[in-house]
Amino acid sequence: MKIGVSSLSVYKENILNNLEFIEGLNVDYCELLNDYPNIIDINSLKSYNLKYTIHSPIIDLNLASLNKNIQKVSIAEIKRSIDLARELNSEIVVVHAGNLPFSARSFENKALAKSRESIKICGDYGKDLGVEVAIENMPNVEGFFYQDIYELNKLLEDLEMSMTLDVAHGATAGFKEDELYFDSVKHIHLSDNNRDSDDHLSLGEGSIDFKTIINNFKKNSYEGIYVIEVFSKDDAVKSLNFLKKI
Repeated sequence: MKIGVSSLSVYKENILNNLEFIEGLNVDYCELLNDYPNIIDINSLKSYNLKYTIHSPIIDLNLASLNKNIQKVSIAEIKRSIDLARELNSEIVVVHAGNLPFSARSFENKALAKSRESIKICGDYGKDLGVEVAIENMPNVEGFFYQDIYELNKLLEDLEMSMTLDVAHGATAGFKEDELYFDSVKHIHLSDNNRDSDDHLSLGEGSIDFKTIINNFKKNSYEGIYVIEVFSKDDAVKSLNFLKKI
């Protein structure tokens, strides 16, 4: 079982000052959120006994933007993360599909078409560089595209791309544990909640049945990474201890 910890656990601190902490957890991977305030120094990253996955930027970006300039910049930022992944020999870049601003509600279908267009461009760029671009399902938050994992799976099958399954996002969107397996899933995010809010609790503090989920993916020969995505160092440690018990 490949296990990683997201840099979200030290998000408000300098990631380069905390890689020793993540390395000390004896996990295989660290997922780097390639966004403010993280400063990514490749030589420093390579000095640790860690492998990396990359989470592309989420602040101020929107792959579904109806503004061509914002869409273009958003795609360019995703490509920058793909370039970083290639330099670090990373297996995965996690990408959000975009959102529908309040003022654009009358143009949802056009925004969805922009999202698909942008996702394909990013996916093709990743394929050219040998990097898997994995689109993440979103939590139950107004305006976020692809809260429905079945709709996301259909899109990714059509585009021959991969999914990052965020288990906690799926829970807030009403999906049960036995509904979460798809062949398109190549990467998994783990955090807990009580199905009403994307709280990023440590594993075991909410109501999600992780044992059922992990057993189901094991039964289907899942070979990807499970990334713990919580908000603090203490919660990362608690989550790892929880995984050991199950």
